[in-house]
Amino acid sequence: MKRRGFLIALSAIAGGGGAMAVLNSKPQTGSSEYGKSSVTGSRLPALFIGHGSPMNIVDKNRFTENFRKIGESLPKPKAILCISAHWETHGTKVLASDRPKQIYDFYGFPQELYEVSYKPEGAKGIADSVVPLVQGKGLKAETSSDWGLDHGTWSVLHHLYPAADVPTFQLSLDRGASLESHFEMARAISELRDQGVLVLGSGNIVHNLRAIDWDAEAPARPWAVKFDGMVCDALQGGGDRLAQLKKIFSDKEISMAHPSLDHLLPLVYAAGAGTPGGDANIIALGIQNGSVSMTSFSFA
Repeated sequence: MKRRGFLIALSAIAGGGGAMAVLNSKPQTGSSEYGKSSVTGSRLPALFIGHGSPMNIVDKNRFTENFRKIGESLPKPKAILCISAHWETHGTKVLASDRPKQIYDFYGFPQELYEVSYKPEGAKGIADSVVPLVQGKGLKAETSSDWGLDHGTWSVLHHLYPAADVPTFQLSLDRGASLESHFEMARAISELRDQGVLVLGSGNIVHNLRAIDWDAEAPARPWAVKFDGMVCDALQGGGDRLAQLKKIFSDKEISMAHPSLDHLLPLVYAAGAGTPGGDANIIALGIQNGSVSMTSFSFA
């Protein structure tokens, strides 16, 4: 299905004139609503959420409203494992802490952002189990208590689960890993979904702060729209996820869309944690600030 047809189908799923109007216009601030139909049985989907600017922590807009609706549509997880663009390490680390600290890893923003408190319990027991789980797949990881919940995690969960009542932990991005290695790690942790764990990648499909316009409603850069659309086309429906990701990561626009890959790599974890051959659904669509995509996916 071509992108035009895919977006028409998506608008039918989302429903409502507002969603249709957004999808038929330039996708600079658009979104679609998340549907409960994406949840298969008791197994939670794997999510990729575009977190965008830290201002989304306090701003009320169509994207943050959509985050809230996503949280309301899902069964409450036993725990949340977030792979955030903002935790890069040498080797793979698993945050194992009973009470992870809240990290305000952004600077120069209004004081009200630093006054937002989001402090769920950790999921140390599940975190500890991740190391033998991935080792059983021939991979390496180790636990760490040095980190906490960075804003890539809590800025999204603040809207998804505002009561902060779901135990939460993080998995780091290994700076030295190949795309294939990241995907293998994602496949390994996908088994946590059978235990009621929500696997959530938090980043952005397009993330170029060098080209940012601090007006959140600024028109999207043409290259940003092009790359965003290419990713939607590549991932739509089922298929070979690793092959699709290789296409995305080799696209000629990637150096403009991502001067560094940290915000795109969480997509690999959400896609890789999905069921092989399962559907991918767009649950938000649009670009903020000209060069930061809020497009988000659910993987069955």
